[in-house]
Amino acid sequence: QVQLAESGGGLVQAGGSLRLSCVHSGHSFSGLAMGWFRQAPGKEREYVGNINWSRGTTFYADSVKGRFTISRDNAKNTMYLQMNSLKPEDTAVYYCAADMGIGWNSGYWGQGTQVTVSS
Repeated sequence: QVQLAESGGGLVQAGGSLRLSCVHSGHSFSGLAMGWFRQAPGKEREYVGNINWSRGTTFYADSVKGRFTISRDNAKNTMYLQMNSLKPEDTAVYYCAADMGIGWNSGYWGQGTQVTVSS
């Protein structure tokens, strides 16, 4: 079983940057992809982006494209989300997830980390 743990959230002013980390348990990740999602108060969970674990290719939602970057460090079993030019509308709880090949909803999820962007 995969366990995921996010860290790096916090309070930042608009225009600032944060880097989130997601560490997965186990010797090495054997799933299809890992990704980031977020959920703001009163809103549905939103896809942010993901990285194909074996190929390293990345995909992003239009709302974050050009501002957010996903990367991975296989040696550290860690995925990162570098967030630049943050906006108040980026405020949300950010979750990392693992797709083991049968979709995000059937995969593994972390507990989330709060990101708050002040105007």
